[in-house]
Amino acid sequence: MQVLHSVRADAKRLRHHPTLPEGLLWRALRGRKAAGLKFRRQHPIGPFVLDFYCVEIALCVEVDGGSHSLGERAWQDARRDAWLADKGIRTLRLSARLVLGDVDDAVRTIVEAAGRTPVAPPLGELPRSG
Repeated sequence: MQVLHSVRADAKRLRHHPTLPEGLLWRALRGRKAAGLKFRRQHPIGPFVLDFYCVEIALCVEVDGGSHSLGERAWQDARRDAWLADKGIRTLRLSARLVLGDVDDAVRTIVEAAGRTPVAPPLGELPRSG
């Protein structure tokens, strides 16, 4: 699938300047921290840049601010989701408010959408009691 040079440039710019919710979610996803799933951030595909993309299960995760539910933007998102679905890519939309309020809950939602079981953290990363 061909990606336009301008889309690649947009993806690079977005990787260097993430929104706060995108940055928080990336910290929680990178390094296969979410049930062993490998995500790419700001991944260009066709005419679009996906916030997060897991190639192995063809899952796109979008972090949406309040403007995504308004007017023209909602229509554009629906059109984009349909284009991705036509390519076999599922889209999961998470509100920026959810990510900011509880990033662990956002990750659980992603893992559930992926149909995966959460992986326990290595022993060295378990919280210490008492």
